[in-house]
Amino acid sequence: MALCAAGAMGVQLMAGDMRFLSSLAQLSWNSTSEEHQIGNGSLSKFWYNTNKTQLLGVLLAVTGNFLISISLNIQKYAHLRLACLAAQKPYYTSKLWWSGIILMGAGELGNFAAYGFAPATLVAPLGCVSVIGSAFISVLFLKETMRAADILGGTLTIVGTYLLVTFAPNLTQELTARKIQNYLVSWQFLICVILEIITFCILLYFYKRKDVKHIVVLLMMVALLASVTVVSVKAVAGMIMLSARGKMQLTHPIFYIMLVIMVISCVFQVKFLNQAMQLYNATVVVPINFVFFTTSAIIAGVIFYQEFQGAALLNVFMFLFGCLLSFLGVFVITRNQEAEHLQIPYIDCGHIPGKKKMGKIQPDSNSLSYGTLSNEGDMVKAQS
Repeated sequence: MALCAAGAMGVQLMAGDMRFLSSLAQLSWNSTSEEHQIGNGSLSKFWYNTNKTQLLGVLLAVTGNFLISISLNIQKYAHLRLACLAAQKPYYTSKLWWSGIILMGAGELGNFAAYGFAPATLVAPLGCVSVIGSAFISVLFLKETMRAADILGGTLTIVGTYLLVTFAPNLTQELTARKIQNYLVSWQFLICVILEIITFCILLYFYKRKDVKHIVVLLMMVALLASVTVVSVKAVAGMIMLSARGKMQLTHPIFYIMLVIMVISCVFQVKFLNQAMQLYNATVVVPINFVFFTTSAIIAGVIFYQEFQGAALLNVFMFLFGCLLSFLGVFVITRNQEAEHLQIPYIDCGHIPGKKKMGKIQPDSNSLSYGTLSNEGDMVKAQS
């Protein structure tokens, strides 16, 4: 009896061992099969399927910014050609200049569409592509000198862009009209808007009442307006893209509200940016504006669209590190560039200390001096 029981137990143990070995063999085969599939590219295919929407937004942003860099160089080349002509013509009569404007419009359209496919925290920093593109295109086509700073800055920018794309938040959300309305009344966004309005009013007071035209004041106002622009642009682009897929969102009032906000914020943003470009050198305005604009856009994306919600700490750190490298690259490229000669037809002596009403002094093309009077008698006549 005991012997039979022992035999039955042995048979059960052997059957259990066989099942264990069979499971182990099946597990080994599955593991080998998965490794074989990964080796055949299934991992890259999986990454592409999960990131193809965001990748399309990145391609649109990169292409748009590259077209903008080409546009800027075409416009500059058109100005150089017109300056060499014996009979001076207005720049807007040049077909070459208009082709540059059309390319710029196409580039801005690409940037606009990119916000409909990729997070705002990723699209905004990719503006560095236009800076690096302009630097290298000017060397190739305008025969400008390639500097070591251009190579270093370009390398830093490319590495930073790679980190931005790799560690950006992989967030795909459908921006419906209802979701935009919910974002607008969220407590974190309302607090951010109140703080931005207070800061903007303070800066506007110093700008208007105290006549403070410091570059930080001007570009801070541009950045505060840029955060509103980014929020509205992404909302409008997202609702348009969703409507194109068959889910109509253009019949909701919130779409037209965000469209009006986008246009108004863009107009005033351009106004203050042009003021900064008139008062300061472009080599100073471009990097500072890029840093302020990108930081403002990232804050807007984080607070309004909650794009980093649930992101790993390492991803956030590497993304910010990529932004830092892009900032450094833009500063290195634009640092110590030669200032462009402004083609001013006259000097307004009303802004010269110690001079009263002397009108506008015309330059003498036959003399080495610019804007000088021939003698004291002419000066007395001009003052009277």
